Amino acid sequence: MSVGSGAGKPRAQSSGRSVAGNVAFGAGLLLVLATMTLGGYAGVALALGLADDSFLSAAVPDDGRNALVVGGIGAGGLAGLLVPLILFAAVRGTEEKPRTGPGEALFKVIGTLLLGVYLLLVSFVVAQLGRLLPEGATTLVSVFVVGFSWMPLALVPWERFGLDGVQGLLGTSQGTSRGRGRGQGDASDESH
Repeated sequence: MSVGSGAGKPRAQSSGRSVAGNVAFGAGLLLVLATMTLGGYAGVALALGLADDSFLSAAVPDDGRNALVVGGIGAGGLAGLLVPLILFAAVRGTEEKPRTGPGEALFKVIGTLLLGVYLLLVSFVVAQLGRLLPEGATTLVSVFVVGFSWMPLALVPWERFGLDGVQGLLGTSQGTSRGRGRGQGDASDESH
């Protein structure tokens, strides 16, 4: 009979989600997708402004212009994705993951914007390949370079500099998960 009672529990858990919760989740998801898309467009507008109408226009070759556009998409899309999520985490929390404090939220927003500037700088460097390569090849190289340029930042031991939150911003949680694992192990050893 324990098999029959165990089989009924997942159905009870899945029906525990309310319609209002599903609607709120869907609305939040649409909001984040909208801000990410609008951020990407804003990043493209910024990158094209840098390439065409700023003091950098002489330094960007015509065949490297699309590389800046790729960097603008990355920077704007990243800001549009992460900033609403950071602000939402500052307003709402759960028992497992408490609310983010105002200082930490500000630190993460500034970090997101600095990461966007980093992506624009990387795309500017890749745009210089437009002096040697045709436009299509420069654009293809820029997609890979800008797309993977955050990986070296993820390998930096940020906790040694007192910047533990940077790893969470980059999507890696090795330092924090290792620390939690040790703390949980110590607490379980003490309870036994």
